[in-house]
Amino acid sequence: MVRGHAERPVYLYIHDGTAEIRNAAALWGKPTFEVADSLKAELGQGVSVLTIGPAAENRVIFATMITDDGASGASGLGSVMGSKNLKAIVVAGDKKPVAADPARLDKLAGRVLQLRKDTWKNWLNDLPGRTSLRACYGCGIGCFRKAYQHQGRRYKFFCQAVHVYWGAAEQYGGDSTEVGLEAVRLCDRYGLDTTVMQPLIEWLGNCYREGVLTEKESGLPLSKIGSLEFIDGLTRKIAYREGFGGQLAQGTARAAAGLGKRAQELLNASILTRANESRDYDPRLVITNSLLYATEQRRPINQVHELTHALWMWRNWTRGEEHGFISTDDFINIGRLFWGGEAAADFSTYEGKALAAKKIQDRALAKESLILCDFLWPIIWVRFADSHTGDPTLESQVLSAITGREIDRAGLDAIGERVFNLQRAIFLRQGWGGRRGDRLLDYLHNEPLEFTFFNPDCIVPGKNGEVVTRKGARIERKDFEDLKSEYYTLRGWDVPSGLLTEKKLHDLGLADIAPDLKARDLLK
Repeated sequence: MVRGHAERPVYLYIHDGTAEIRNAAALWGKPTFEVADSLKAELGQGVSVLTIGPAAENRVIFATMITDDGASGASGLGSVMGSKNLKAIVVAGDKKPVAADPARLDKLAGRVLQLRKDTWKNWLNDLPGRTSLRACYGCGIGCFRKAYQHQGRRYKFFCQAVHVYWGAAEQYGGDSTEVGLEAVRLCDRYGLDTTVMQPLIEWLGNCYREGVLTEKESGLPLSKIGSLEFIDGLTRKIAYREGFGGQLAQGTARAAAGLGKRAQELLNASILTRANESRDYDPRLVITNSLLYATEQRRPINQVHELTHALWMWRNWTRGEEHGFISTDDFINIGRLFWGGEAAADFSTYEGKALAAKKIQDRALAKESLILCDFLWPIIWVRFADSHTGDPTLESQVLSAITGREIDRAGLDAIGERVFNLQRAIFLRQGWGGRRGDRLLDYLHNEPLEFTFFNPDCIVPGKNGEVVTRKGARIERKDFEDLKSEYYTLRGWDVPSGLLTEKKLHDLGLADIAPDLKARDLLK
């Protein structure tokens, strides 16, 4: 844990069991890739580097941290480092941890490999002859993460980041592939979150087309959205808070508030969360997601992936597509094993969704604490097997093998519940507001669902597995408030207020944080 604030720019160097704070004045102001190259040149090519770019130095609220291999830490964490004058963290070492029971761990690793190998084969993006699969460090399985070479450096080609500007570049014309790739590199170079940048660009285009924002007012070539000129100028202005970029650096919603009512209305076409993130996994399609979004400050992607990835595979199965292997029976079995019952697998009703949300959240927080990959864990479904239903006990078995302390699935879920409640306490202390704070954007209640990017027809499994559509659905406010009440009851929280209770904190072994919450009138 890094506490406090350095008087001048520094970086943290961890090596040989020691931690040093070193001067980073020469690195301050430099883009992420240049910083990584400089530190590797100084300390050796074998070190691993996590760094921030100019966006984080200038406190852009959606600034990221970037590793030398392209992995990013989003949710504004980059600006936390920037506020501490911490430019980078560098780690070196050749020692490996030893499991308490190596033979058991090897056996489990073989089991996981058997269940997950080639799960994401031929999935999503590829540039033939340019990109190649590249798993994260230490992963012996892999997913669909790819990389490519450009001017002597390797860059990531993976998931949402690929699409940050791809659609706009294709519409504009020209060499859209190169422009799309350069857009990702620019975002990573400055340290800007692509899940915020993508809808921000869409919103800027809509504002320009409706006459809400002009090129003169913004200082941006809005008529050239999709061009290299535009994305180069936009990323630079935001990262350095130049002109209108200073308003955009505060987030799309705050920028819209400064432009007026119509600019705020246009947000609905682009963002899904209060953190200005992209419209990916709509809660009007997946009701359980409404609680996942409402109780988190930012998009809890590892939580919403659990349901929507399974739904994605099921949808493909209904259409007879290559990547479709989860049948309706499989989907219902997953509901029984992982989400609290068959009702969770019926997407046409609010029944069972509060329990499903709690189970997903507790499991996700435990998974995050174990630092397990979002694309491989939890193993709720299996692609290449007679039965496509996964195993909910594997995480606890892995933890037991590593630590030598036996823990079962219920015990691991209890750890996740404890972490989630501790997070809730922090949110409340920082002004979350309990029930009042657990909310969705208004348009999700008011406007009917038209499509989602992975499921344009909005089809879902309904009662008894019947294929139904959620097109035209809204999150009805009364139903949502009732769902929150059921959820608070399952959590052991105070139902009218959504606040934590003294009894629940005691039951979870968190009684030590109760006095502070009580003094702030945030505990029941």
